Amino acid sequence: MGQAEAATQMRTSPRLFTVGHSHHEIGRLLALLRAAGATAVADVRSQPYSQRHPQFNRPELEDALRQGGLGYLFFGDTLGGRPRQRRVYDGDGRVDYERVRATAVFRRGLDLLCRAAEEDTVALLCAEEDPLDCHRGLMIAPALVERGLAPDHLRGDGSVETTARMEDRLLAETGVGDGVLDGLFAATVTAAERGRLLAEAYRAMGRRKAFRLRAAGPGAERDSE
Repeated sequence: MGQAEAATQMRTSPRLFTVGHSHHEIGRLLALLRAAGATAVADVRSQPYSQRHPQFNRPELEDALRQGGLGYLFFGDTLGGRPRQRRVYDGDGRVDYERVRATAVFRRGLDLLCRAAEEDTVALLCAEEDPLDCHRGLMIAPALVERGLAPDHLRGDGSVETTARMEDRLLAETGVGDGVLDGLFAATVTAAERGRLLAEAYRAMGRRKAFRLRAAGPGAERDSE
């Protein structure tokens, strides 16, 4: 393969990451992004502001990224974990990630993200350090997997976790598949059966972690994620 062909293959094989800003200093976040080779951040927070960590408010974050040579893209309006469409909330006021992924708004956001990843090495940014605590891991990652773009997850200690490894943790933490995936006949579990169990595990963890509205009523506020 010639250099031109290799370069073309690299451009058409986008690499995506996710990362949580957690309680890091801005310099620590930039170091994590640089170590992964990220060239742009896709902010998937519905509300890109933090009272506890103001260094990650959108204006401050954009400025820090720009000075660090990284681009900033806002996707909170299409891929955020606090959607405006009330029909994607369940009867308890909790976001249903499967309903969100079925919306045209989400699909449009995912299309734009995938296009951005053809030009840049993109890291999806939200707040939580662990992707299993966050909609980026529980809502966005499985949708990317369906498109053949399984993201890697930058952890606060500098390690990189694959989505496959994250899904192993998901199954273990939810207990879905116990006695099936780790039993005597584990080797006979089909890809379709594993996919069904993973969907159940994502659903179970989503019920634990998804954003939930406060008690219904005019002007009711929302709980934080």
